[in-house]
Amino acid sequence: MEINKPMHQTLLILHSINRWLVLASLLYAIGIALSGLRSGSAFSVAHNTVRHVTATIAHVQLLLGLSLYMISPVVKFDVAEAAGTGLVSEHMFFRFIHIALMAIAVVVITIGSAKAKRVVSDGQKFRTMLVWFTIGLLIILAAIPWPFSPLAGRPYFRSF
Repeated sequence: MEINKPMHQTLLILHSINRWLVLASLLYAIGIALSGLRSGSAFSVAHNTVRHVTATIAHVQLLLGLSLYMISPVVKFDVAEAAGTGLVSEHMFFRFIHIALMAIAVVVITIGSAKAKRVVSDGQKFRTMLVWFTIGLLIILAAIPWPFSPLAGRPYFRSF
């Protein structure tokens, strides 16, 4: 199967940009949850919007990632051919580790969002967001191919 290079490049850039939106929204939501829990404030419509938007941004990132996964030459790479070349770890990372951990992280964020929506007390809403979104963030941080990663380093930002 031939790769559509413009589409692949566009998806890479969108996935790279949206990564920062995911991280920023999670950090913001976690900060709001921590602040609301400490202050005992009411879980407002604005807090609920942050909860919902954060989960939505994570879902968009997962869809971008799955689209990229379907066409990526890195994932389609023949690992058996690369044995002994030093390339196996990078391809194994994207083929298995990255996608599995990111999907798990989005599931965790989704569960946290749904639970926070359904619990009754404001304190429980903040606590639920805080716990589930923090776990999701930690999984995401472990699965991002940071430039300093020994498994698969990628730049902080992609461009055309």
